[in-house]
Amino acid sequence: MAKEIAGYVKLQCKGGAANPSPPIGPALGSKGLNIMEFCKQFNARTQDKPGVILPVLITYYKDKSFDFVVKTPPAPILLLEAAKVKLGSAQPNLKKVGSVTWDQVRTIAETKMPDLNCFTIESAMSMVAGTARSMGLNVTGEKPF
Repeated sequence: MAKEIAGYVKLQCKGGAANPSPPIGPALGSKGLNIMEFCKQFNARTQDKPGVILPVLITYYKDKSFDFVVKTPPAPILLLEAAKVKLGSAQPNLKKVGSVTWDQVRTIAETKMPDLNCFTIESAMSMVAGTARSMGLNVTGEKPF
């Protein structure tokens, strides 16, 4: 028989570096979950991605057990890495802080494809390009589609 779901917790943690300090400890402790067990499992699953911020969806059950799914890194973080800038623009329509090429947008879209709600790589590229524009990044080159 399936376990009864009590709820969900969404977190963003650095890969391989989960510890019981905030935000993880308070978020899981308030639900009565075993914080150290989550940290051990998360660090074991993400040891190949050290320092990369990864979203996590934790499903916890009535018996205080849990499962979690590690998602792909957020698109803005991947775009900032590709453009080699620290922050996006405070006024993206007026001040541009960097640029990315369509090839970089394609690689980011291919990385994000499992977490996006689209079916083709072209639509995923459009979503990533829109995120880039809203961050104050120019998308340079010829649009491939």
